[in-house]
Amino acid sequence: MTIIRQTSLFSIQELYDMEPTQKYDAIISAINLDNIYPKVIKKSRLGAPEELNYAAMIISTFVRYVERIPTIKDLIKRLHDDVAFKLNCGFLVSDSVPSEASYSRLVTKLEACNVLEIERDKVVLQAIAEGFIMDDTAAIDATHFEARDQAPPKEEKPKPEPKKRGRKSKEEREQWLKEQAETDADLPLYDRKIEAQLDVPIVELRAEVPQDPKWGVKKNSEGQNVFWFGYKGHLAVGTSSQYILQALFSSGSLNDGKAAIPLLKGIHERLQLPLRYQTMDAGYDYEPLYEQVHRMGQQSVIAYNKRNEGEPIGFDKHFAPTCFREHSYRYDSFDAKYETLKYTRPKECSDCPLADEGICQKVYKVKITTDLRRYTAPARGSQAWKKIFKRRTAVERVNAYLKEFFQLNNVRYRTGKRAKIHFDMVTLIYNASKLAADRINAQLNQQQVA
Repeated sequence: MTIIRQTSLFSIQELYDMEPTQKYDAIISAINLDNIYPKVIKKSRLGAPEELNYAAMIISTFVRYVERIPTIKDLIKRLHDDVAFKLNCGFLVSDSVPSEASYSRLVTKLEACNVLEIERDKVVLQAIAEGFIMDDTAAIDATHFEARDQAPPKEEKPKPEPKKRGRKSKEEREQWLKEQAETDADLPLYDRKIEAQLDVPIVELRAEVPQDPKWGVKKNSEGQNVFWFGYKGHLAVGTSSQYILQALFSSGSLNDGKAAIPLLKGIHERLQLPLRYQTMDAGYDYEPLYEQVHRMGQQSVIAYNKRNEGEPIGFDKHFAPTCFREHSYRYDSFDAKYETLKYTRPKECSDCPLADEGICQKVYKVKITTDLRRYTAPARGSQAWKKIFKRRTAVERVNAYLKEFFQLNNVRYRTGKRAKIHFDMVTLIYNASKLAADRINAQLNQQQVA
């Protein structure tokens, strides 16, 4: 009888249950500290003492997130009280423990550069090179977390003047449209409509993201509005590997849909993964997002948001054509060469007398480019579409991991720029932990084969 050997599934939780020395080595080895060290090392005789061990400071900052140590003050106390922990973080016995001010200066230097975000992308590229990321679908979603400080009191806005009733004349309307276009052109990038982002380079999109803490609102599972003061983390996650492919930090007031194009462009230009599908919930149902995915040569699997739109005549709620008796045609296949969906005659038409009279056609074809929002591949409502859309839960799972195990909702900084360092650190440590777990899995599987 053939013996089937079960493959090992070593998880992040099992990684965190390992001995500290092994755990720290596995996670930190996934990050290239040589790229971070030159950014924070002391270059002047002035300021912080020269005897500080900057490499160990970087490692201990990472370990703080691994061990879920809430504050820098608690980290310093642990370094003072636990010699073994101090050695595991890379300090020598003779090294003095850095002060809170020293760690604050370290964060300031990280704030001045973009090294953590760059290293996060490099960890993903390394995972791709080692064969751990072979996804064909990415899922995009946002999660909110509160700022450290309480929200300032809301300012009372002056009441706008009542609008004049009645239709504008042709001249008045043209003048109004001209004024609106001039006003929109002067707005910041993320205050304009989403389609303004389509032709903007990824570097500019990243640089213009608002990062100050703001009031945000989102509907919960019960349909009620939930308000918070703080930030949002926008993630694009591989649905199979569950790596964070791209991440974006923003103010809590930024609309989820306005963060999607920077994430999509980041995946396409920085990683160049052979993805086939991008899946999102109804909060991302905007035409420019379908256009961006189509430009990338991929397909959108996004929940449809009606927005008080009526169903078109001759089509069902999933935009599949209907026969004379209003039975829906069945989705058959997608022709990628001609970007065409093929529908076949409904089952109910097999014994319909109208079928033989040629009133209802046997096959119905439609190009997805006629309306990228309504016509997706696979077609909306089909079993294939539903199966791909279910993969979207991967990004929700990662959001939960970041909050429960990686302290995403434990922001200790007051400014948005420093809070971004916290977000970048959390997402970098998560990806490094995922790569470490995958490497251990690969070693276990090789040992089993041997």
